[in-house]
Amino acid sequence: MNAYLVLESGETYQGQWHGGEERAGEVVFNTSHSGYEEIATDPSYLSQIVVMTAPMQGNYGVENEVWESRRMWIEGFICLEVQDTERDQAWKKRLLENKIPLLTEIDTRQLTLRLRQGGTPWGALVQANSEAEAQKKAQALIAPKKSMDKDWVYMASRKDSEVRKGQNMVGPRIAVLDFGSKENILRELQSRCSEIKIFNSRASVGEIMSYNPDGIMLTNGPGDPADVQVAIGTVRELLGQKPIFGICMGHQVLALALGAKTYKLRFGHRGSNHPIDDRLLNQIYVTSQNHGYGVEAQSLPADVKITHINLNDGTVAGFYSEKRKCLGIQYHPESCPGPHEAQGLFSYFIERMI
Repeated sequence: MNAYLVLESGETYQGQWHGGEERAGEVVFNTSHSGYEEIATDPSYLSQIVVMTAPMQGNYGVENEVWESRRMWIEGFICLEVQDTERDQAWKKRLLENKIPLLTEIDTRQLTLRLRQGGTPWGALVQANSEAEAQKKAQALIAPKKSMDKDWVYMASRKDSEVRKGQNMVGPRIAVLDFGSKENILRELQSRCSEIKIFNSRASVGEIMSYNPDGIMLTNGPGDPADVQVAIGTVRELLGQKPIFGICMGHQVLALALGAKTYKLRFGHRGSNHPIDDRLLNQIYVTSQNHGYGVEAQSLPADVKITHINLNDGTVAGFYSEKRKCLGIQYHPESCPGPHEAQGLFSYFIERMI
């Protein structure tokens, strides 16, 4: 049988099937040259098939310590070539152990141009004897996937609260609202705090305030911020009571709580090579990013200042309000994968806002 990526818009791409289950998801591309294991375990990739633009993947093996969560969240992995030799098949085996379909030998440049020009479609990875059969199988997978619950944040969030001790015994206590958090956000907080407590995305104001935190972190997560239930209202009530730092999905939820609007980017920002103009730290640096939505600049309140700009397309990459004690960052200052220049924003939150 042949292997296919079939987009809901009809385009079909034939490649080599390495195993895994036939699956459907949003088809997105990532421009990182490394970090395939961190990407696959990032909850922000829930329900997404990832196309890697760097041609060679799996060429430095695997390591459990770099996992960003307890499981893999991607629905498929596509690259031009994967390490598949007698010396090393570790990444291929890791994907197949988790039943993630792996497709290679696809023209990823052509596919990436399609995604850039036509936007982010749904698609499916299937095996079939012909393109017609592949189209039929793909549509049968895509339709139910698109009808799933739209609050992806709640799907990715842990359901029970968790307390973790920090490494700075004189540091603050931070309440973390988990929208699908990467582990490295929690590690960055633990290195600066005496304790953190992680809450479900639908935790109430009462639950969060009963912990008596010194500040609140809103984490990254998957999906459309406008579909997030409960959390937007919760954050709206918390504004002004405690300093709030939102990252990626947390940034978008914070914007909605402030009364701003979000919108879907044509093809999103995914990769570890996105330049940012940071007017808080007064630096220009390269960042790790993974999001499909943005914040409308003109919709932010007058007392909220845009402080970070994406230099690729001029979109809002961060905002700050001293009056409302809130900081929103659209990218990933915790990196992993990616550069580390933006990690100073965690210290900015801890040292200047709390």
